[in-house]
Amino acid sequence: MHNNNDLPPEVYALWDQMSEYDAADGDQGIHHLLDSICSMVDACNAIWMPTIRVQDVAECDPVNGWRPHVRRYLHDSDSVMTASAEQMKMLDAGVVDITTVRNIALVGDYRANRLIDLVEPEWFQGDYYRCFYHDIGFGDAIWLGCPINVDAEIFFGIYRSVSQPRFTPEDRDLMLTVQRGLRWFHRRQFLNLGLLVAEKPLTPAERRIVRELLAGLTEKQIANSQELSPHTVHDYVRNVYRKFGVRSRAELTALWLGNPPSDS
Repeated sequence: MHNNNDLPPEVYALWDQMSEYDAADGDQGIHHLLDSICSMVDACNAIWMPTIRVQDVAECDPVNGWRPHVRRYLHDSDSVMTASAEQMKMLDAGVVDITTVRNIALVGDYRANRLIDLVEPEWFQGDYYRCFYHDIGFGDAIWLGCPINVDAEIFFGIYRSVSQPRFTPEDRDLMLTVQRGLRWFHRRQFLNLGLLVAEKPLTPAERRIVRELLAGLTEKQIANSQELSPHTVHDYVRNVYRKFGVRSRAELTALWLGNPPSDS
């Protein structure tokens, strides 16, 4: 584990840069984060996955109901996206690789593991590694978990190409330290996606309204921005407040900042 006094200056720079992204700039912030961490450890690609624990799954589910809500790659080539879609099909069918099972077993803790930390050496000769790593150009990975609450985590995959050396323990520990300093950002993105505290999932239109409310726009400005009537926007705002269990923009903003509203 890195001592903060020994961190490279680019880590502090990244933490400062991430604080400049407001609620309306979540996608740009995620892209910048992935690009920056790849540069730090000479990686070729990375994935950011907000993951939630769903309840309506079989008792024998190998990952205890954990499912990624979205998958965002730094570089989303056809081969990468095809492999990603196939992995999701396998997950839904209950066919899960040991790397995922062992990662999920550690939920609730900040963690970073290289592939070699998760599996035995012979795994690299198997079909899963060939199909979902080697054949799409990935030679190694670091997998990170950032807990948000008991039912929500951020998973990261950081990849090196088949032509590069494997990640070192120092690479792994640096990535863990970087993510520990950004829990606030990941929690904000869960809120933007309507995943963390909304009693019911937000619609795409409601997510847009949330972003603009958090950016400080008035309902009239939101109506102009979204090309909606003020009445429609007001209805959306009321629905958003109801789903988050708040009564005002101030309480919604408090949730976004990580401060739950009072019961008064």
